[in-house]
Amino acid sequence: MTDRRDEEIVRVRVWSVPVRLFHWLLVAAVATAWILGEFGPSIKTNHFYAGYAVGGLVVLRLLWGLFGPRVERFSGFVAGPRRTLSYMAGMFSRSPSGWYGHNPVGGWSVVAILLALLLQVATGLVADDEIFNKGPFADLVGTDLSLQATALHHLLSKVVLALVVIHVAAVAFYAIWKRENLVHPMITGWKKVRRSALPQDSGRTD
Repeated sequence: MTDRRDEEIVRVRVWSVPVRLFHWLLVAAVATAWILGEFGPSIKTNHFYAGYAVGGLVVLRLLWGLFGPRVERFSGFVAGPRRTLSYMAGMFSRSPSGWYGHNPVGGWSVVAILLALLLQVATGLVADDEIFNKGPFADLVGTDLSLQATALHHLLSKVVLALVVIHVAAVAFYAIWKRENLVHPMITGWKKVRRSALPQDSGRTD
């Protein structure tokens, strides 16, 4: 069996411009919405605007996950249990994974973050704190459901924060422990990949 450390590593274009723009715009929108939600002002007009931006970006990513390039579709990076567990078994080795696109654990983290943000936006749209702020669709669901949505919205803000912290910690883990830079590919689109991991239509390499 060939040691992965002995495999040829090539530099290949993986991430498209739309996905890279989505990633960094979502970072900015989520950070803005969270800061405004946690620290005010009390009348959260700008928090709502940031939330709309998050919602729009998530919807676009969901569509891209269905119709975009293969590596960026959900079908291209959401792995089954066996493949995920197999990856996790070797995840703590000190060598770079050299995975093409999202690795199985990373793929599931993308799904978790998108679902959490989708729920966060949905609850915000119908939330009502009965003081200053009311979501644009709060009147459509009634007072009781709106109050429940408000409580869930606050809870989900903590879930989103936890997922973001885990995501940043994972990026740091790959950089420090596995000596694999995951930030640079999301800026330039180019990633170092094991040749054996390349699909036949992976695109241009140097």
